[in-house]
Amino acid sequence: MDFNELIKQTRGRRSLLQALGVAAVGISFGGLAACSKKGGKTLANGEEAKLNFYNWDTYIGENTLDNFKEATGVDVTMDLFDSNDVLFAKFKAGNPGYDVIVPSNDFVERMTKADMLLPLDHSLLPNKKNIDPAYINVEYDLQRKFSMPYTWLVTGIGYRKSKVSSPPDSWKVLFDSPEYAGRIAWLSEAGDMFRLYGKYLGKSVNALTPADIATIERMMIKQKPNVKKFHEDDGQDLLLKGDCDVVLEYNGDMAQAMVEDKDIDFVIPKEGSQLNSDNLCIPKGAPHPKNAHAFINYILDANVDKHITETILYPTPNTAARKLMPDSYQNNPVIFPPAEALAKCEYARFDPELQPLFEEAFTRVRAA
Repeated sequence: MDFNELIKQTRGRRSLLQALGVAAVGISFGGLAACSKKGGKTLANGEEAKLNFYNWDTYIGENTLDNFKEATGVDVTMDLFDSNDVLFAKFKAGNPGYDVIVPSNDFVERMTKADMLLPLDHSLLPNKKNIDPAYINVEYDLQRKFSMPYTWLVTGIGYRKSKVSSPPDSWKVLFDSPEYAGRIAWLSEAGDMFRLYGKYLGKSVNALTPADIATIERMMIKQKPNVKKFHEDDGQDLLLKGDCDVVLEYNGDMAQAMVEDKDIDFVIPKEGSQLNSDNLCIPKGAPHPKNAHAFINYILDANVDKHITETILYPTPNTAARKLMPDSYQNNPVIFPPAEALAKCEYARFDPELQPLFEEAFTRVRAA
């Protein structure tokens, strides 16, 4: 199937929850409580033939869960969440009954430090061999002790070509210029915004100081009158509807918008950017840890991940699966930016001292 045909069937990972107005409780397919009763079929591994999955919206293949049940006999119940904060809050008082979750990179680190995740048994994950080695020994989870990579993303500038004087190549157009006043959209996540401003100022996303935060806060307040909206990861929709002309957004979302509208483009600014990765983890207290390992290993299978990627159209770290995708996906420079651009990008680390400073400063910016 061609990439353009695939794109017509897909939506962003938060779209359904946003459309339905679903907040922290998420949405349940089958209902976790209904599927947690004892007395069901027992597998050879000694566990019930059940698995409880906590995932982002539209972030799995159309038939993945049914195919897993057919292959293993395990019934999967999937609940949805729409932010890492919701995911983290769900587990603060203990695991409510989930076996596999999908936190982003900094939250893998945060949940690890909070002792919320179960170390993975790599002997039960032979399909790890399909993952690009570049995604194995990552700083937020060295040697993948607690997580397996599912997708990855990079933030950049999405823009409408007919509305800009020249292709933007710097964060300046979003962060430090009145050129596109009233036509700009920022992300609404405090940490991301401060770290990206740090990139604009020539700093590592992981090297900001309280003094830097104060400087950036002043810059944000100065630029805020030029910003039309703080968006919830739907900048591509603002471009498609014509509400904004220059937005801060993820490459996967922008690749989808570019297929729908040829006047839209995306760039990673010359200063570099922030990488994000969503990951498969087993939370401590998982009722079916062996099934959880089997499910993660299943997702890492080349053909299984290919079918997932055909649905969600995010960059996959699964080299074997990527090779099975059409050239229009494999060679898309927005989904897979050139190495020289990615070389200037970094994964954000969770910093328990700076995070509250980010949030407090951003609250002041938004109130200014």
